[in-house]
Amino acid sequence: MISNGAAPLLLMTPGPTRVPDRVLRAGARPMIHHRTREFSAELATAVELLNPVFGTSEPILPVHTTGRGALEAAICNFFSPGDEIAVCCNGKFGEMWAGFAESYGITVHRICTDWTRHVDVMEVARALEAHPRVSAVALTYSDTSTGVSNDVATVSRTVHMIRPGALVLVDGVSSIGGMPFSFDSWGVDFAATASQKCLMSSPGLSFAALSERAWAAAARAKLPRNYWDFTAIRAEILKECPETPGTPPVHIVLQVAEALRLMHEEGLERVYQRHAQMAARARRGASELGLSLQCPELGAYSTTLTAIAAPAGVSPKDLRNGMRVRGVLTAGGLGKYKDSSFRIGHMGDIRLADVERTLTALAETLAELRVTR
Repeated sequence: MISNGAAPLLLMTPGPTRVPDRVLRAGARPMIHHRTREFSAELATAVELLNPVFGTSEPILPVHTTGRGALEAAICNFFSPGDEIAVCCNGKFGEMWAGFAESYGITVHRICTDWTRHVDVMEVARALEAHPRVSAVALTYSDTSTGVSNDVATVSRTVHMIRPGALVLVDGVSSIGGMPFSFDSWGVDFAATASQKCLMSSPGLSFAALSERAWAAAARAKLPRNYWDFTAIRAEILKECPETPGTPPVHIVLQVAEALRLMHEEGLERVYQRHAQMAARARRGASELGLSLQCPELGAYSTTLTAIAAPAGVSPKDLRNGMRVRGVLTAGGLGKYKDSSFRIGHMGDIRLADVERTLTALAETLAELRVTR
């Protein structure tokens, strides 16, 4: 929690999320030099504990950037000028990834562009059939602009069936660590998450997993990369004493290692169940207050965030301000929903009691706004 000058402010946003006290203390240690065995041990712990979180036996790469940087790094590591990619754009962050690809000169085919729907696997199949040069399909697992949960496993299976050599790239920034993810068994080729969301640490560090197919693509790719060169990162992380190519954000590494210890102490299945329970309560609570979800026709909902439509005649900004006065910080809508919705994040260290407090603040604010109007 942080202080708003009077009482602790509850962060119910999609990131940065609340950082537990143990994790804060880990990040407050005296500086450790990044070329020492002490730091190497903490880095090794972080990447080792991330393997079951990603659901993979592949080495996890620490990437010194926020989640956006890791997604951009995927473009410059896997593609060459003139390559083609299909990007599922059923939310702001799918669209963002498409923009990254275009900025590198990649031909982008935007598919599944309806923000009110989950990714349609049949549309993915049609895109692959219509565009024989597409070498990868990218999608978000959970897009926090809408609250959708996309079926990564089915999309991946379909892509590899139609085009066996194509890559499946997954934005797991707001989901991995809070929702079950099975990189290996789902056949995913690249996935990334970041420190400040479900990993309940400070912003500034991402982690990525790559399949053998992805490493083969990286060996062929001709786009320039240096700072974000996955091959260079892998060479350092696989040393007997793991390191990074350059100076990492030392204290964020220490935080993530401690956060992962906490997650494993709780048990990953319990972590995922807790997130599912919070999401169900948030959706039910919104309904009990007479509110609708921002996108009520989604096929499946994220367990890390709930996007809610503001009632007619009530400004989302006023709603959020009223909740903030009551000690709860929520997030505004994104993109086309900026002026019509607000978002409640429930990921990382957030508990069911925090969701209940948020719903109470929402109920009180709604009552006040409806009376004053």
